[in-house]
Amino acid sequence: MENRIIVGLGEALWDCLPEGRKIGGAPANFAYHASQFGYEAHAVSAVGNDALGDETIEALKANGLKLCMPRVDFPTGQVLVSLDEDGVASYDIKEGSAWDNIPFTPEMEQLAGRCRAVCFGSLAQRNEVSRNAIYRFLNATPKGCMRIFDINLRQNFYSKEVIQESLRRCNVMKINDEELVIIGRMFGYPGLDIENKCWLILGKYNLDMLVLTCGVNGSYVFSKGAMSFLETPKVEVADTVGAGDSFTGAFVASILSGKTIPEAHRIGVNVSAYVCTQNGAMPAIPEELKA
Repeated sequence: MENRIIVGLGEALWDCLPEGRKIGGAPANFAYHASQFGYEAHAVSAVGNDALGDETIEALKANGLKLCMPRVDFPTGQVLVSLDEDGVASYDIKEGSAWDNIPFTPEMEQLAGRCRAVCFGSLAQRNEVSRNAIYRFLNATPKGCMRIFDINLRQNFYSKEVIQESLRRCNVMKINDEELVIIGRMFGYPGLDIENKCWLILGKYNLDMLVLTCGVNGSYVFSKGAMSFLETPKVEVADTVGAGDSFTGAFVASILSGKTIPEAHRIGVNVSAYVCTQNGAMPAIPEELKA
């Protein structure tokens, strides 16, 4: 039987938006959107021994996710989200949260061994406890597992060392144009154009794919010897929360289902555009966008 287990590994938290609190966190968002394509999606993180931890578990389960989410003696994560006049989000991310302290459990090790794809980022690696759990999980995945590093730079919660180590451990990278500028400066090649930066990273770290999203200016998928570019659909934006995660979840699920890179790219773009028209990170995806 085909292995249909996809994992979002890292932060699980509440996005405190102007209109109220919504469940989120990039890995959980990714897992949710992959589940919309018929995959068994697991969110791996940690929550506190608090009422918000109970709410997190209930909300993620209500969205169809399976959970590997130990309780720890730290508060469940919250992020204050503010939106500009175009609906673009900025984040105030509290430190010392439960997801900063994810323990590596036997249950996680067992799940890692059955995993077909796992998505992780840099944010949950800001603390050594969660960083070690993430690396141990990645080490326990099967040889053919898709390991997606969705870099997700937030505030000052990243370092060159963590990014380089993550690139060594992944086979697919997802990055946006603003993050690419930061990485270009950090790695010492600021003069290259965006395409050449992407080709350079793809080759240097022997990646299977590099996905670059550029907001309204389109998106690219680089793979060995080929590149796909698509324009961004023009939509009325409610907010951009979770849009990138929805792109990644839809793209990865489509690749695993046997779609070509251009086909999977188109599905990712259309799903992401739809999510921008909805409030919050986890709207249900219409069936016609999945094919």
